[in-house]
Amino acid sequence: MFVEFIRNNKVVAGILTFLRVYLGYEWITGGWGKITGGFDAAGFLQGAVAQTTGEHPAVQPWWGAFLENVAIPNADLFTFLVMWGELLVGTALILGIFTNFAALMGITMNFAFLFSGTVSTNGQMVLLTTFILVAGFNAGRFGLDRWVIPFLKAHNPIETKRNKKEVATV
Repeated sequence: MFVEFIRNNKVVAGILTFLRVYLGYEWITGGWGKITGGFDAAGFLQGAVAQTTGEHPAVQPWWGAFLENVAIPNADLFTFLVMWGELLVGTALILGIFTNFAALMGITMNFAFLFSGTVSTNGQMVLLTTFILVAGFNAGRFGLDRWVIPFLKAHNPIETKRNKKEVATV
């Protein structure tokens, strides 16, 4: 019942627009700050790995192993992905284009930051992003998704073939 309400109600779509724009602003300012501020993920990654030891580690050893063996050797790639990922997620959320995909990529980054021992606003952003993901199309109703998603569905070659087959069999 709640899921139907959050997915179909136009008033909820308006509320989700405010949440979406707020989250987008947070992402875009974070990304822009990293792009213009000379961000380098290597220090952050090494700091996260350092938190894997002790009696109550802030970072789980399995995540630390991933960071140590995959992320740190590719720190330049991760620097690029974080900076531009934050900026692009923020832009997409503000414009309401590919809203669900942007929210999914944003929540993925939030969890990566949380796994790395950074609490900050990530927990709050995960909670708000969950509402956007559950709402589906309704979260982008008052954004570019209103026009882009129906256009893409109408011009999907797989759907076009399927529709032609259904018409031919009738």
